[in-house]
Amino acid sequence: MYTRRGDGGDTSLYGPRRVRKDDPRVEAYGTIDELNSVLGVIIAGSDDRALGSSLKEVQRMLFVAGGDAATELKVRQKVPRIRRSDTKRLEELTDELLTKLPPLSNFILPGGSSTGAMLHVARSVCRRAERRLVTASTSGEMNPELLPFFNRLSSYFFNLSRWVNRGAGKKEDVWKA
Repeated sequence: MYTRRGDGGDTSLYGPRRVRKDDPRVEAYGTIDELNSVLGVIIAGSDDRALGSSLKEVQRMLFVAGGDAATELKVRQKVPRIRRSDTKRLEELTDELLTKLPPLSNFILPGGSSTGAMLHVARSVCRRAERRLVTASTSGEMNPELLPFFNRLSSYFFNLSRWVNRGAGKKEDVWKA
């Protein structure tokens, strides 16, 4: 299906406003979409059902986050929004992982197993989404919970990669200057 409405380089936000496709808000929700796709690749490449279930939960949150980022705060339509409870859920998931991991006192290099390495890719794309949201928030009102949510999400991916690599028997590669 195609509408041709975006052929001139503009697109609709959720609501009546149209913007250029390189608008900071479009960059933000486009990066969120990219992150969701990276998670799809990780899920497709892993046989770990618990990991897949956890990442699918995150994917559902990312759909909400993408729609939230694509919607100005003052639209009349009721739109699902990222809430403090979503951020808290990421904190719970991360805290659970941290109880299973040794404390970390050094930087580690991204890598390990292929799943662990892809989770590092997810973490870095998540950080980019966070930066895009910061930029977008300077040009228009956005849900203030989006920034803490993405900050916690990148921490979750980091610790999940450590947990996956540990389960795969891959030792953390400590960065040395």
